[in-house]
Amino acid sequence: MNIVLEPGASALLDALHRAGFAAYAVGGCVRDSLLGLAPHDWDLCTAARPEQVMELFGEKQCIPTGLQHGTVTVKRDGKLYEITTFRTEGSYSDGRHPDSVAFVPDVREDLARRDFTINAMAYSAEEGLCDPFGGQEDLARGVVRAVGEPLRRFEEDALRILRLYRFAARFGFVIDEATEAAAKQLAAHLDCVSVERIEEELNKLLSAPKPGAYLEPEVLAFVLPELPPDDLSEAREIIDALPAGAEEVTTRWAALLLPLGEDGTRKALKRLKCSNAVIDGVSTLVKEKAPRTPTLSLQAKRLLGKYDLHTVQQLTALWSALQPERKDEFTALQKEAGTLTAQSACCRVSQLAVNGRDLMAAGVAPGPGLRRALEALLEEVITGRLPNEKAELLAFAAKFSAS
Repeated sequence: MNIVLEPGASALLDALHRAGFAAYAVGGCVRDSLLGLAPHDWDLCTAARPEQVMELFGEKQCIPTGLQHGTVTVKRDGKLYEITTFRTEGSYSDGRHPDSVAFVPDVREDLARRDFTINAMAYSAEEGLCDPFGGQEDLARGVVRAVGEPLRRFEEDALRILRLYRFAARFGFVIDEATEAAAKQLAAHLDCVSVERIEEELNKLLSAPKPGAYLEPEVLAFVLPELPPDDLSEAREIIDALPAGAEEVTTRWAALLLPLGEDGTRKALKRLKCSNAVIDGVSTLVKEKAPRTPTLSLQAKRLLGKYDLHTVQQLTALWSALQPERKDEFTALQKEAGTLTAQSACCRVSQLAVNGRDLMAAGVAPGPGLRRALEALLEEVITGRLPNEKAELLAFAAKFSAS
């Protein structure tokens, strides 16, 4: 099995080998290469100790990111590469991090501490693929399986429970029966995991192509206790009907949390310490109901009066998933919103050909009446009863103010 190593990673491995140290590409970059995907990062492991790595590549090129755990980050050609010494790990008293590590000479001992077989492979051009736990076969079968004893893997680090479902969803793999049974059994241990890491994993899970089947009720009960289990079945179908990808995760969050309403959604996302932008974006989608105004253009203008085009696109995608029988209607609405935006159509008071100063100059008194006059002008324009032209708007405003 030959893997094409990224040039920077290959050069670093060659340097380690020339210095007499065993060294490999390891983990996700090997997995993705075997799947025919372009790895995002190239992580390396070696028999060299951290101080030997820093001596070999020079302190100016090295960042001591985790010396106590054997990790040095090396800068090469503008890129960063993590190089970690082969290690075993002691007990995990906090259910997340090892209390101690011990450096070892054999890569197989290092691979034995990893979470899943598909992530427990190493590769070097000299030795080829090192796969002591059958990761390549599991990739071929489309299975996510724990390395060694599943209960022990999840007892060591409860975050692996969420990573299990996230990896399975990302690749559309099935989950090994014993591995999933252990994950469900220990799901309560997720209380050891910070809400920030939980939110990060849920975001990645919801970004997967079809994550619905991997939203496991017995696990979500501990990370999203606010969500009624009875509503999950419908939410799964809606989520799978929505566009995939990290940029679409806001809409999928809305589909998942829809039963909570706006207030419940805000509380759940705040507990997970989501950003204000995420909380506001998801809550907006949850609270906004699909319009039933008969005129397509008027629907689009009223939405654009409240939201930007991207939010309107998210809303129409969500409504299409919620009401597939109206998908054509919502697709047309999204297209109309795009056309109106491209045409700079007037949908907001700020887009009127007049402003408050113009109206006051024309005799409209300042105060609440001024705002009402501007809103009346906008209604006339978006319904097509008046053109967005200054003279006609001022004439209407004068009559409105006098009435």
